[in-house]
Amino acid sequence: MSLSLPSSSSSSSSAPSSLSSLSLPAVVLRLRAVGCVFAEDEAELLVSTARTPAELAAMVERRVAGLPLEHVLGWAEFAGLRIAVDGGVFVPRRRTEVLAREALALARLAVGAPRPGRPARSAGPAGVPSRAVVVDLCCGSGAVGAVLAGSLEGIELYAADIEPAAVRCARRNIGDRGLVYEGDLYDPLPASLRGRVDVLVANAPYVPTEAIEFLPPEARIHEPRVALDGGSDGLEIQRRVTAGAAEWLAPGGHLLVETSERQAPRTVAAFARGGLVPRVVSCEDLDATVVVGTLPAPGPAAGGSGGAVVRPAVGIPVGAR
Repeated sequence: MSLSLPSSSSSSSSAPSSLSSLSLPAVVLRLRAVGCVFAEDEAELLVSTARTPAELAAMVERRVAGLPLEHVLGWAEFAGLRIAVDGGVFVPRRRTEVLAREALALARLAVGAPRPGRPARSAGPAGVPSRAVVVDLCCGSGAVGAVLAGSLEGIELYAADIEPAAVRCARRNIGDRGLVYEGDLYDPLPASLRGRVDVLVANAPYVPTEAIEFLPPEARIHEPRVALDGGSDGLEIQRRVTAGAAEWLAPGGHLLVETSERQAPRTVAAFARGGLVPRVVSCEDLDATVVVGTLPAPGPAAGGSGGAVVRPAVGIPVGAR
């Protein structure tokens, strides 16, 4: 991206003496001076987002003070979408696009499909397929839910998070395409969803408590601890999600959880204990690991070894690119 902006006449990296000196090169110098690795890219985003010189000056000062770029801009790019991200809300990571792609692939298969072990859902008006029920737990800003709702018609979307600020963001990002609840994991969900969920996505925190102090300051200081802290081994919230999943999933339904490569074997074991047949999806480019578990349908067809099958992430396009 290139911008036609006046060049700075000063090479100093100190604070600009006037708003008019905040050209693109001047902003780059300010960001470089505080150690921003991608100063050029960040400067272009700040300059193109600011509506006035005064707003640009304020945004640069906030970034120089250490606020995450996404909080300064008010949005984060995720799977080709601009996701609103307010201050104090967890910023969606690029690696989570793999979770969204896997969920989207499974939701597409679920739309209109009969489910083994239960009567086919009403198809509604003639020619209109039945809707897939999708739940986004620990939804944060609602990025995954927004991708699913924006990429696929025919889903019944529900999302939940314990953080009020995140819930407000998620409601903006999902809009009238789904319902967003505030509460702890499954607690705020309508009881009518039990046994009906086709795709259950949970980007639960998985950073071990003692490792939080080693996170970058942008995350450690400016993102809510509840969105980062996964307990002593990082898997405390994952285990709670997995333990309750079978109660909410439809027969043949799927639970998807983002984890780390190192933690994946223990996540897989938790899935198996929860009655799910797990597999692992990995993407080296984004350093992403996702465990997908399927709730077997009743009857002879519900077999399975219960072991994990490692395969590459699916190449399902998400969002508008």
